[in-house]
Amino acid sequence: MGGAVSAGEDNDELIDNLKEAQYIRTELVEQAFRAIDRADYYLEEFKDNAYKDLAWKHGNIHLSAPCIYSEVMEALDLQPGLSFLNLGSGTGYLSSMVGLILGPFGVNHGVELHSDVIEYAKQKLDFFIKTSDSFDKFEFCEPSFVTGNCLEISPDCTQYDRVYCGAGVQKEHEDYMKNLLKVGGILVMPLEEKPNHADSGKSRLVHLPPVAVRSLQDLARIAIRGTIKKLIHEETMSKNGNGLKNPPRFKRRRVRRRRMETIVFLDKEVFASRISNPSDDNNNSEDLEDERREEEEPKPSELKPDPPVNFLREKVLSLPLPDPLKYYLLYYREK
Repeated sequence: MGGAVSAGEDNDELIDNLKEAQYIRTELVEQAFRAIDRADYYLEEFKDNAYKDLAWKHGNIHLSAPCIYSEVMEALDLQPGLSFLNLGSGTGYLSSMVGLILGPFGVNHGVELHSDVIEYAKQKLDFFIKTSDSFDKFEFCEPSFVTGNCLEISPDCTQYDRVYCGAGVQKEHEDYMKNLLKVGGILVMPLEEKPNHADSGKSRLVHLPPVAVRSLQDLARIAIRGTIKKLIHEETMSKNGNGLKNPPRFKRRRVRRRRMETIVFLDKEVFASRISNPSDDNNNSEDLEDERREEEEPKPSELKPDPPVNFLREKVLSLPLPDPLKYYLLYYREK
Protein backbone atom coordinates (compact mmCIF):
# COMPACT_ATOMS: atom_id res chain seq x y z
CA MET A 1 0.00 0.00 0.00
CA GLY A 2 1.02 3.61 -0.36
CA GLY A 3 1.81 5.82 -3.30
CA ALA A 4 -0.58 8.52 -2.10
CA VAL A 5 2.06 11.26 -2.33
CA SER A 6 5.04 11.96 -4.55
CA ALA A 7 8.50 10.70 -3.68
CA GLY A 8 10.80 13.10 -1.86
CA GLU A 9 14.49 13.70 -2.34
CA ASP A 10 15.07 13.54 1.40
CA ASN A 11 13.15 13.02 4.64
CA ASP A 12 12.06 16.67 4.92
CA GLU A 13 10.67 16.71 1.40
CA LEU A 14 8.76 13.49 2.06
CA ILE A 15 7.19 15.14 5.14
CA ASP A 16 6.39 18.27 3.11
CA ASN A 17 4.49 16.08 0.64
CA LEU A 18 2.60 14.31 3.44
CA LYS A 19 1.62 17.69 4.92
CA GLU A 20 0.48 19.06 1.58
CA ALA A 21 -1.72 15.99 1.07
CA GLN A 22 -3.16 16.39 4.61
CA TYR A 23 -1.80 13.08 5.89
CA ILE A 24 0.14 15.00 8.53
CA ARG A 25 -2.10 17.60 10.16
CA THR A 26 -0.69 18.38 13.61
CA GLU A 27 2.58 19.92 14.75
CA LEU A 28 3.43 17.11 17.18
CA VAL A 29 3.21 14.48 14.45
CA GLU A 30 5.18 16.63 12.02
CA GLN A 31 7.98 17.15 14.55
CA ALA A 32 8.22 13.42 15.23
CA PHE A 33 8.38 12.55 11.51
CA ARG A 34 11.08 15.16 10.83
CA ALA A 35 13.15 14.05 13.82
CA ILE A 36 13.70 10.48 12.59
CA ASP A 37 15.06 9.83 9.12
CA ARG A 38 13.07 7.02 7.51
CA ALA A 39 16.16 5.90 5.57
CA ASP A 40 17.88 4.95 8.85
CA TYR A 41 15.45 2.03 9.15
CA TYR A 42 16.28 0.60 5.72
CA LEU A 43 19.06 -1.81 4.89
CA GLU A 44 21.86 0.03 3.12
CA GLU A 45 21.22 -1.51 -0.31
CA PHE A 46 17.54 -0.41 -0.29
CA LYS A 47 17.90 3.20 0.94
CA ASP A 48 17.26 4.67 -2.51
CA ASN A 49 13.57 3.84 -1.96
CA ALA A 50 13.32 5.25 1.56
CA TYR A 51 11.56 8.50 0.61
CA LYS A 52 8.96 6.93 -1.66
CA ASP A 53 5.46 6.60 -0.27
CA LEU A 54 5.62 2.83 -0.48
CA ALA A 55 5.78 -0.10 1.92
CA TRP A 56 9.05 -2.03 2.09
CA LYS A 57 9.59 -5.68 2.99
CA HIS A 58 12.75 -7.77 3.11
CA GLY A 59 12.46 -11.16 4.75
CA ASN A 60 10.69 -10.57 8.05
CA ILE A 61 11.59 -6.87 8.10
CA HIS A 62 8.67 -4.66 7.12
CA LEU A 63 7.89 -0.94 6.95
CA SER A 64 4.46 0.39 6.07
CA ALA A 65 4.09 3.29 3.63
CA PRO A 66 4.69 6.77 5.13
CA CYS A 67 1.08 7.80 4.41
CA ILE A 68 -0.12 4.84 6.52
CA TYR A 69 2.13 5.69 9.47
CA SER A 70 1.11 9.35 9.37
CA GLU A 71 -2.60 8.45 9.36
CA VAL A 72 -1.99 6.11 12.30
CA MET A 73 -0.07 8.76 14.27
CA GLU A 74 -2.82 11.32 13.72
CA ALA A 75 -5.59 8.84 14.61
CA LEU A 76 -3.88 7.84 17.88
CA ASP A 77 -4.09 11.44 19.19
CA LEU A 78 -0.86 11.01 21.15
CA GLN A 79 -0.04 13.19 24.15
CA PRO A 80 2.87 13.30 26.63
CA GLY A 81 2.61 10.82 29.48
CA LEU A 82 0.29 8.29 27.78
CA SER A 83 0.92 4.55 27.54
CA PHE A 84 1.26 2.95 24.09
CA LEU A 85 1.26 -0.65 22.87
CA ASN A 86 2.44 -1.45 19.34
CA LEU A 87 1.32 -4.90 18.18
CA GLY A 88 3.63 -6.01 15.39
CA SER A 89 6.25 -3.41 16.28
CA GLY A 90 8.61 -4.42 13.45
CA THR A 91 11.64 -2.17 12.93
CA GLY A 92 10.64 0.13 15.78
CA TYR A 93 10.33 3.15 13.44
CA LEU A 94 6.77 3.94 14.53
CA SER A 95 7.47 3.20 18.20
CA SER A 96 10.44 5.59 18.19
CA MET A 97 8.38 8.41 16.65
CA VAL A 98 5.66 7.77 19.23
CA GLY A 99 8.31 7.89 21.99
CA LEU A 100 9.27 11.43 20.97
CA ILE A 101 5.72 12.55 21.75
CA LEU A 102 5.08 10.48 24.89
CA GLY A 103 8.07 11.98 26.70
CA PRO A 104 9.98 10.59 29.70
CA PHE A 105 6.90 9.70 31.75
CA GLY A 106 5.05 7.72 29.12
CA VAL A 107 5.00 3.96 28.52
CA ASN A 108 6.12 2.57 25.15
CA HIS A 109 5.87 -1.20 24.57
CA GLY A 110 6.00 -3.32 21.43
CA VAL A 111 5.26 -6.97 20.63
CA GLU A 112 6.87 -8.57 17.57
CA LEU A 113 6.50 -12.16 16.37
CA HIS A 114 9.98 -12.55 14.84
CA SER A 115 13.05 -12.52 17.10
CA ASP A 116 15.37 -11.42 14.25
CA VAL A 117 13.20 -8.32 13.71
CA ILE A 118 13.39 -7.57 17.44
CA GLU A 119 17.20 -7.55 17.20
CA TYR A 120 17.01 -5.31 14.13
CA ALA A 121 14.71 -2.90 15.99
CA LYS A 122 17.06 -2.76 18.99
CA GLN A 123 20.02 -1.98 16.72
CA LYS A 124 18.11 0.85 15.06
CA LEU A 125 16.97 2.22 18.42
CA ASP A 126 20.54 2.15 19.73
CA PHE A 127 21.76 3.93 16.59
CA PHE A 128 19.14 6.67 17.02
CA ILE A 129 19.97 7.27 20.68
CA LYS A 130 23.73 7.34 20.14
CA THR A 131 24.01 9.32 16.93
CA SER A 132 20.94 11.48 16.19
CA ASP A 133 20.90 15.10 17.32
CA SER A 134 17.10 14.83 17.36
CA PHE A 135 17.42 12.76 20.51
CA ASP A 136 18.62 15.83 22.42
CA LYS A 137 15.78 17.99 21.12
CA PHE A 138 13.13 15.81 22.78
CA GLU A 139 12.53 14.02 26.05
CA PHE A 140 12.31 10.45 24.80
CA CYS A 141 10.17 7.55 25.95
CA GLU A 142 12.39 4.64 24.95
CA PRO A 143 10.41 1.71 23.54
CA SER A 144 10.75 -1.81 24.98
CA PHE A 145 10.19 -4.78 22.68
CA VAL A 146 9.24 -8.37 23.50
CA THR A 147 9.00 -11.39 21.20
CA GLY A 148 5.69 -13.22 20.87
CA ASN A 149 2.29 -13.55 19.24
CA CYS A 150 0.13 -10.50 19.95
CA LEU A 151 -2.93 -12.78 20.23
CA GLU A 152 -1.37 -14.61 23.17
CA ILE A 153 -0.77 -11.72 25.58
CA SER A 154 -1.06 -12.67 29.22
CA PRO A 155 -4.52 -11.79 30.58
CA ASP A 156 -2.98 -10.12 33.63
CA CYS A 157 -1.17 -7.51 31.53
CA THR A 158 -1.69 -3.82 32.14
CA GLN A 159 -4.05 -1.86 29.89
CA TYR A 160 -2.93 0.99 27.64
CA ASP A 161 -4.14 4.44 26.62
CA ARG A 162 -3.28 3.83 22.97
CA VAL A 163 -2.98 0.56 21.02
CA TYR A 164 -1.99 0.02 17.41
CA CYS A 165 -2.01 -3.26 15.48
CA GLY A 166 -0.45 -3.15 12.02
CA ALA A 167 -1.69 -6.53 10.82
CA GLY A 168 -5.24 -7.33 9.79
CA VAL A 169 -7.36 -8.38 12.77
CA GLN A 170 -10.23 -10.81 12.24
CA LYS A 171 -13.65 -9.89 13.56
CA GLU A 172 -13.48 -12.72 16.11
CA HIS A 173 -10.51 -11.00 17.82
CA GLU A 174 -12.04 -7.52 18.02
CA ASP A 175 -13.08 -7.80 21.68
CA TYR A 176 -9.68 -9.26 22.58
CA MET A 177 -8.01 -6.15 21.18
CA LYS A 178 -10.43 -3.82 22.93
CA ASN A 179 -9.64 -5.48 26.25
CA LEU A 180 -6.07 -4.18 25.94
CA LEU A 181 -7.40 -0.61 26.22
CA LYS A 182 -8.02 1.56 29.21
CA VAL A 183 -11.44 3.20 29.45
CA GLY A 184 -11.44 6.13 27.05
CA GLY A 185 -8.43 4.80 25.13
CA ILE A 186 -7.93 4.66 21.37
CA LEU A 187 -7.37 1.50 19.32
CA VAL A 188 -6.22 1.71 15.68
CA MET A 189 -6.21 -1.48 13.61
CA PRO A 190 -7.36 -2.87 10.25
CA LEU A 191 -10.41 -5.03 10.90
CA GLU A 192 -11.06 -7.92 8.50
CA GLU A 193 -14.27 -9.88 8.12
CA LYS A 194 -12.75 -13.14 6.88
CA PRO A 195 -12.32 -15.84 9.55
CA ASN A 196 -8.85 -16.86 10.67
CA HIS A 197 -8.13 -20.57 10.31
CA ALA A 198 -4.38 -20.33 10.80
CA ASP A 199 -2.89 -22.50 13.51
CA SER A 200 -0.35 -20.58 15.56
CA GLY A 201 1.18 -23.79 16.92
CA LYS A 202 2.11 -24.21 20.54
CA SER A 203 0.65 -21.41 22.61
CA ARG A 204 3.03 -19.38 24.77
CA LEU A 205 1.77 -16.48 26.83
CA VAL A 206 3.43 -13.15 26.07
CA HIS A 207 4.38 -11.18 29.18
CA LEU A 208 4.67 -7.47 28.50
CA PRO A 209 7.38 -5.37 30.21
CA PRO A 210 6.44 -4.13 33.67
CA VAL A 211 5.56 -0.47 34.08
CA ALA A 212 8.52 0.60 36.19
CA VAL A 213 8.93 3.77 38.22
CA ARG A 214 11.97 5.79 37.19
CA SER A 215 14.89 5.93 39.57
CA LEU A 216 15.73 9.14 41.45
CA GLN A 217 18.98 9.33 39.46
CA ASP A 218 17.10 9.14 36.18
CA LEU A 219 14.55 11.74 37.31
CA ALA A 220 17.43 14.06 38.23
CA ARG A 221 18.93 13.68 34.74
CA ILE A 222 15.57 14.52 33.13
CA ALA A 223 15.16 17.59 35.35
CA ILE A 224 18.72 18.85 34.73
CA ARG A 225 18.43 18.41 30.95
CA GLY A 226 15.08 20.19 31.00
CA THR A 227 16.53 23.12 32.98
CA ILE A 228 19.48 23.43 30.58
CA LYS A 229 17.15 23.42 27.56
CA LYS A 230 15.07 26.18 29.15
CA LEU A 231 18.22 28.20 29.84
CA ILE A 232 19.39 27.80 26.22
CA HIS A 233 16.00 28.97 24.98
CA GLU A 234 16.05 32.03 27.24
CA GLU A 235 19.59 32.94 26.15
CA THR A 236 18.61 32.66 22.50
CA MET A 237 15.46 34.74 23.05
CA SER A 238 17.52 37.51 24.69
CA LYS A 239 19.92 37.53 21.70
CA ASN A 240 17.53 37.71 18.79
CA GLY A 241 14.09 37.98 20.33
CA ASN A 242 12.53 35.15 18.35
CA GLY A 243 14.01 31.96 19.75
CA LEU A 244 15.86 29.27 17.89
CA LYS A 245 15.63 29.73 14.16
CA ASN A 246 15.21 26.85 11.80
CA PRO A 247 18.30 26.19 9.68
CA PRO A 248 18.05 27.56 6.14
CA ARG A 249 16.84 25.11 3.57
CA PHE A 250 17.74 25.23 -0.07
CA LYS A 251 15.15 26.67 -2.39
CA ARG A 252 13.57 23.98 -4.47
CA ARG A 253 13.87 24.14 -8.21
CA ARG A 254 10.75 25.75 -9.58
CA VAL A 255 8.83 23.66 -12.09
CA ARG A 256 7.93 25.99 -14.92
CA ARG A 257 5.09 25.52 -17.33
CA ARG A 258 6.64 25.30 -20.79
CA ARG A 259 4.72 26.73 -23.72
CA MET A 260 4.02 24.24 -26.49
CA GLU A 261 4.48 25.13 -30.13
CA THR A 262 1.66 23.48 -32.07
CA ILE A 263 1.78 22.55 -35.76
CA VAL A 264 -1.59 22.22 -37.50
CA PHE A 265 -2.07 20.54 -40.91
CA LEU A 266 -5.03 21.92 -42.83
CA ASP A 267 -5.71 21.24 -46.54
CA LYS A 268 -2.08 20.34 -47.16
CA GLU A 269 -0.96 23.67 -45.72
CA VAL A 270 0.99 23.96 -42.53
CA PHE A 271 0.18 26.51 -39.87
CA ALA A 272 2.33 26.97 -36.75
CA SER A 273 0.62 28.37 -33.71
CA ARG A 274 1.24 28.73 -30.01
CA ILE A 275 -1.30 27.83 -27.38
CA SER A 276 -1.52 30.72 -24.95
CA ASN A 277 -3.74 32.24 -22.35
CA PRO A 278 -4.30 35.80 -21.12
CA SER A 279 -1.72 35.42 -18.36
CA ASP A 280 1.10 34.32 -20.69
CA ASP A 281 2.65 37.78 -20.88
CA ASN A 282 2.73 38.07 -17.10
CA ASN A 283 4.07 34.54 -16.72
CA ASN A 284 6.77 35.27 -19.28
CA SER A 285 8.04 38.30 -17.39
CA GLU A 286 7.87 36.41 -14.09
CA ASP A 287 9.83 33.50 -15.54
CA LEU A 288 12.52 35.83 -16.91
CA GLU A 289 12.79 37.54 -13.53
CA ASP A 290 13.07 34.17 -11.74
CA GLU A 291 15.75 33.03 -14.19
CA ARG A 292 17.74 36.22 -13.54
CA ARG A 293 17.52 35.70 -9.78
CA GLU A 294 18.55 32.06 -10.03
CA GLU A 295 21.60 33.03 -12.09
CA GLU A 296 22.60 35.54 -9.42
CA GLU A 297 22.02 33.16 -6.50
CA PRO A 298 24.90 30.87 -5.47
CA LYS A 299 24.50 27.29 -6.60
CA PRO A 300 23.85 24.64 -3.89
CA SER A 301 27.35 23.26 -4.43
CA GLU A 302 28.77 26.72 -3.68
CA LEU A 303 26.52 27.49 -0.71
CA LYS A 304 26.48 24.75 1.91
CA PRO A 305 24.52 25.19 5.15
CA ASP A 306 26.45 25.14 8.38
CA PRO A 307 26.16 21.83 10.21
CA PRO A 308 23.47 21.94 12.92
CA VAL A 309 24.71 22.81 16.38
CA ASN A 310 23.72 20.60 19.31
CA PHE A 311 23.35 23.39 21.88
CA LEU A 312 22.42 21.03 24.69
CA ARG A 313 25.56 18.95 24.19
CA GLU A 314 27.78 22.04 24.03
CA LYS A 315 26.26 23.47 27.19
CA VAL A 316 26.60 20.20 29.15
CA LEU A 317 30.24 19.77 28.08
CA SER A 318 31.01 23.35 29.20
CA LEU A 319 29.68 22.79 32.74
CA PRO A 320 32.21 22.49 35.61
CA LEU A 321 31.26 18.87 36.29
CA PRO A 322 33.20 15.60 36.40
CA ASP A 323 33.38 13.92 32.99
CA PRO A 324 31.40 10.82 34.09
CA LEU A 325 28.50 13.06 35.15
CA LYS A 326 28.63 14.96 31.84
CA TYR A 327 28.51 11.70 29.92
CA TYR A 328 25.61 10.50 32.04
CA LEU A 329 23.66 13.67 31.27
CA LEU A 330 24.35 13.05 27.57
CA TYR A 331 23.24 9.38 27.74
CA TYR A 332 26.79 8.39 26.75
CA ARG A 333 26.05 9.48 23.21
CA GLU A 334 28.75 9.21 20.55
CA LYS A 335 28.06 12.61 18.96
